[in-house]
Order: sequence, then structure tokens, then C-alpha cells
Amino acid sequence: MSTRSFNQRAAAILRDCAELLRQQNANPFRTNAYLRAAETLESISVDARDVLSEEGAEGLEKLPAIGKGLAASISEIAQTGRLSQLERLRGAAEPEKLFQTVPGIGPALAHQIHDSLHVDTLEALEVAAHDGRLASLKNIGPRRVEAVRSGLASLLARASSSRRQSGRSPAVDTLLHIDQEYRDKAEADALPKIAPRRFNPEERAWLPIMHTDRDGWHFTVLFSNTARAHNLKRTHDWVVVYFYDGEHREGQCTIVTETRGPLAGQRVVRGREAECRRRLLA
Repeated sequence: MSTRSFNQRAAAILRDCAELLRQQNANPFRTNAYLRAAETLESISVDARDVLSEEGAEGLEKLPAIGKGLAASISEIAQTGRLSQLERLRGAAEPEKLFQTVPGIGPALAHQIHDSLHVDTLEALEVAAHDGRLASLKNIGPRRVEAVRSGLASLLARASSSRRQSGRSPAVDTLLHIDQEYRDKAEADALPKIAPRRFNPEERAWLPIMHTDRDGWHFTVLFSNTARAHNLKRTHDWVVVYFYDGEHREGQCTIVTETRGPLAGQRVVRGREAECRRRLLA
């Protein structure tokens, strides 16, 4: 791929993000940030991949209108040819692609994991890797299970370290308030809708999407469109919240109505049930 074609391809992806954010009523600052970065890529004579190779993401940050977050996005495009944020905005983010970022997991195993174990996040996959469910899959031996465990530990440790270094992460109160706002607006039909590519043969725009900024974090919020949510008829109960900050530290969580235990009937952030319980008792 030539210098111009890569830079233009990356710029086109950023412009697509900007247009979807505009259509989805996101913060205009975010929309314009993508557009300015696209203009920078189109204006420079050097291949952005060469900058990454020679100077890393820090080299891109020296260019006009490209900060850490957008430098990380351009790096992702250079490495993978795609941008997860764009797929998310299109409603096309797929757990199977996420699982393939783990060493030892290829397309076939990623599909088997999602189809058989009904897990959608790296955190849920880590639990399955340690409780015997992953090892129970056909054609996966102990050495491969151990490789997946090791890869997951490394990936999740880096994500956790990144959040710790930022000195903050979205508070449970913030997440639950965003969840309530999203569900209220979705029920009132006050949000733009997208047509997800998965489980939507009619290509109908049914999935409400919300963008909001709180406490220095950017949030993108949607109902879960996973196989598990459809099978259990929880597509209008499970809410997936993606979050990232200006340093491109990012993560996601799922908020559900608890069905058992002391939090039964309450909205809880999966993986942070103890904090939700303390909040309820406060």
C-alpha cells in the first residue's frame, strides 16, 4: 500500500467515525477531533506507518490535531486494517474478533468459544479458562488452555495497569446513572438508532445508541446485541457501556438486572457487584 493510499485509508476511517458520531448526536468536539486528524493525515507527505515504525505513537502525537487517543487509533488501523471504535459505532463489534487478540485463539476457536460458552468479554473468557469450561471444548488441549490463560492474564493486566495509572476509572454511581438515562431515553424513543450487522437479517435500525461525557470519560452506550442476550431475551435489559478517556485508556462493562441473591431486582455492573452492594446499603 502506498504512502498516500494508507494515509487516505486511515483518514477515510476517521471521517466515517466523525460522520457516525454526528448522526448519533455525539459531542461535536469529538466529531471535529476525528475530522481534524483526518485532514492532517491527508496533508502530510510521510507515510504514517513510517512515523509509527521510527518513533512510535509519540511521533504521531507531534503532528497537528493528533493526540494520544487518535494516535492509538491510527496505530490500530496500521496494525489491523480496521478500527474497533468504527465497528462499535456501526453496531458491528464482534466478540469473536476480540477473542482473536488473545495468543492461541484463531478464528475457529473464537467462534467455538462464543457459540458454545456464550461469553462476550475477555473477563468472562478468563473465568471460563479457569473453571474448566474452556478445557471442555472439543480439540483444545491443556497446553493451549494454558497459553490462552497466559495471554489473557497479560492482556487484562495491561488494561488494569492502564486504568490504575490514570488514577481513576468510571465510578459505579456514574455507570448506573448513565444506564438509567440510556434506558429512559430508549423507552421514550429519544435516541438515534443504528442497524446492527449481527442478528439483523432485515437490516432494521432498532438499536438505540447514546453518547455522553462524564467525569473526563467518553461513553458510548447500547443494548447488548450478543448471541447470549438474544437467546435469553435480554436484549432490552443488558446494557453495554464502552468508555475511554483522552489518553485512550478504555474499557467496557455490562449492566444488568440481577436475578438472584441480595441484589435481585437491582441494576448491577457485572464484575463490580460488591461495589453495587455497598452502594445499595449506604
